[in-house]
Amino acid sequence: MPVLVLSMVPALQFRNWQWLCFALAAPVAVWSAWPFHTRAVRGPRHSTATMDTLVSLGVVASFSWSAYALFLGGAGEPGMTMPFGLLPSASDGVAHVYLEAAVSVPLFVLTGRYLEARARRGTGAALRSLAELAAKEVSVRDERGERSIPIEQLRVGQVFVVRPGERVATDGRVTEGSSAVDLSLVTGESEPVEVSPGSALVGGAVNAGGLLLVRATAVGADTRLARITRLVTEAQAGKARAQRLADAVAGVFVPVVLTIAVTVLGFWLGAGADPQAALTACVAVLVVACPCALGLATPTALMAATGRGAQMGVLVSGPQTLEALQHVDTVVLDKTGTLTSGHMTVAKVTAMPGEVGQEELIRLAGAVEQGSEHPIGRAVTAYARRAAGEEPLPDVRDFAATPGQGVKGHVDGRAVEVGVPDGRLPPVLAKALAAAEDSAHTPVLVRVDGRAKALIAVGDLVRPGSFRAVDGLRRLGIRPVLATGDRQAPARAVADALGIEEVHARCSPEDKAALVRRLKEEGCRVAVVGDGVNDAAALAGADLGIAMGSGTDVAIGAADLTLVRGDIEALGDAVRLARRTLGTIRANLVWAFGYNVVTVPLAMVGLLNPMVAAAAMSASSVLVVANSLRLRAWQPSPGPGGGPGTRSPRTRSRKDAAR
Repeated sequence: MPVLVLSMVPALQFRNWQWLCFALAAPVAVWSAWPFHTRAVRGPRHSTATMDTLVSLGVVASFSWSAYALFLGGAGEPGMTMPFGLLPSASDGVAHVYLEAAVSVPLFVLTGRYLEARARRGTGAALRSLAELAAKEVSVRDERGERSIPIEQLRVGQVFVVRPGERVATDGRVTEGSSAVDLSLVTGESEPVEVSPGSALVGGAVNAGGLLLVRATAVGADTRLARITRLVTEAQAGKARAQRLADAVAGVFVPVVLTIAVTVLGFWLGAGADPQAALTACVAVLVVACPCALGLATPTALMAATGRGAQMGVLVSGPQTLEALQHVDTVVLDKTGTLTSGHMTVAKVTAMPGEVGQEELIRLAGAVEQGSEHPIGRAVTAYARRAAGEEPLPDVRDFAATPGQGVKGHVDGRAVEVGVPDGRLPPVLAKALAAAEDSAHTPVLVRVDGRAKALIAVGDLVRPGSFRAVDGLRRLGIRPVLATGDRQAPARAVADALGIEEVHARCSPEDKAALVRRLKEEGCRVAVVGDGVNDAAALAGADLGIAMGSGTDVAIGAADLTLVRGDIEALGDAVRLARRTLGTIRANLVWAFGYNVVTVPLAMVGLLNPMVAAAAMSASSVLVVANSLRLRAWQPSPGPGGGPGTRSPRTRSRKDAAR
């Protein structure tokens, strides 16, 4: 910064200021810009010229000229100042130094690359999160009793223990015990699965119920979790980084600039001009072509857009994400935790008319379910506590739980059973049972003193904003596709509520990744929205991976874009922001190259002082920054896509969520 200020403001140029600037600029031009120099030297070996070539040329030309002027051209004399002049002259051409160009080019370009590098560090985080999901130790039970061993020592055929709340150490089959197992993190299935002797288990699932003994069927690299990890690794390694437009143009621009500079020097010398004037014109061409504006075009727009996106609840990983988001035409949506809340909730209560009211039936059912560890039981208890307010639920006596059937006990002197509907039901409850099954909810029957009194529908409810989000994507020309590990019935129910036509149910992580590959082969630009481990491979393999902020670290690490608040409505705004940002970047690049088209010819004919060229270069950078900063005030416009002007989808989504 001192070099920039002293070089551009003559009033601040004290005695021997040029030597201080030279001392400060040298490490920047040599050490900070060294990666650019090395890549620029490698470029000609492969017959390529990139942004690095432009950066290196600009730094070397300006710094070498300045060193020559300081040591041999008289610019190092005490008291030397650099007043501005519109036209170069042979007498003072050598006495000018252009160290501000040597420091500003690495400053701007390295800042942009740092921002991109920081965003790409999420790749390793995704794999670390997958590793953390796997168990580190496992309790093995054999003829010597029970003991804890490192997971690496577990062998196929050994029996291990999974206590309530623990994660299943590896793939296996239940040999003893019954429980409900939460598979949502691994398979995406919203409802807990009842397991008993003979049932298969997946490593990484969580035991939500009783004690289980499991015989290992796969360990190490053969487990489902390990296969998902490999899929993520392969997809991330195979995803090509978007080619920067500046590099593509630089492949033509750099040779042209070099040819022009050499031609100008030769022409002026051949025409009998003063060597200093010829050298001044040549340096003016190189300095005015320094790619400051090019280096700023993408990162400044990205900084402004990511800052604005963060305010809207959207985290963008890099320019390639914005490019991909702009062109997406198909979005594969996960169900559990993305379009739905991701946890069991009471959707509807239907009570028989009679002496026991609905509130009392809910209180009795919630009291009995207090002793249950099953997720459905916890959902009923939570609903009952909310309904009771500050009044505590009564105690239960003689509590008993039957795996896969339900619970029972005595509450306030009444025998209460809560479990799977069976037998002949009264017409009111039979109708409620059919409605619950049509909506893919889990029906729970409440019996009091042996009589069926109420039916509670429990399910994973659609998020209130899901309809607006899906409708907004359609308005933007993006086709929604539902892919879930859940059963066909709940998947179809959610799709019908949201107006999604294409549904893929019972999808394993491999199935989701294969679906993404198939859509890409059909020519679709695919984005995947998910929140669990089962989505990680599909997220990494898509053109664009979008993770819910409320999801797992694995999904967030494998994704390119994260919806921080777990609000899928922000996706439509993110698409519009991406389109606006890419438009701003293109405008910046057009200005950056257009500036060169105008100024390079002026430098060629000797009408541009190198100092003025440096000032013009800086001015172009300021304009690019100003244009980019306009994104900080960007607001999503009302209208298509679920903006403030779309009222009807809001009303409809509430009805769908209630249903």
